[in-house]
Amino acid sequence: MKNKIPPSVFLLCLTALIVPDIARAQVYTGMTAGGTIVLSNFSSPEATMLLIAPSSADKAGFDPVVAPPGKISAIPKAFKDMVDEAARLHDLDPNLLHAIIRVESGYNPRALSAKGARGLMQLTPDTARRFGVSDAYNPRENVRAGAEYVQWLLKLFQGDVELALAGYNAGEQAVIRAGYRIPNYSETQKYVPKVLAHYK
Repeated sequence: MKNKIPPSVFLLCLTALIVPDIARAQVYTGMTAGGTIVLSNFSSPEATMLLIAPSSADKAGFDPVVAPPGKISAIPKAFKDMVDEAARLHDLDPNLLHAIIRVESGYNPRALSAKGARGLMQLTPDTARRFGVSDAYNPRENVRAGAEYVQWLLKLFQGDVELALAGYNAGEQAVIRAGYRIPNYSETQKYVPKVLAHYK
């Protein structure tokens, strides 16, 4: 009787053989009902387990924008035009969108948070679905949806930028539950002034 290779070992060997540079990309894995092993670069009903997380070096052709200590990073022209277009479309100040992007992702379109927020404006999966995003790593889709969400939040909070930013970070329901104040979450308490500092 032959010993079977455990699926996890098989997958690791397979990915190492097929794609030497695979560690730079995200890989999801799973198994079909028929027992076929699935490898994918996106999550699906048949590939739900994240086997390999994307590294910070995987930026789909975009270089990270890292500001030296105390200095503001340059804005890549492709992103500047994209943000300006989204700002015009949603009647927003482009500087506000740039401030959010700078704090959220530092202009890294492949940014992925521990909570699963993705891309330039760090859209959560729920927010991406809510605003019709099919690929949160697509910079244009990401910025368009992020801008739409910011516009929606500003309308909800009657133009109050601080509350809109708090809602962007913690969710609008958290702001409402806090009595239309910035929620007492450490991350949100730091986030709002940080974005405002870049904005102003």
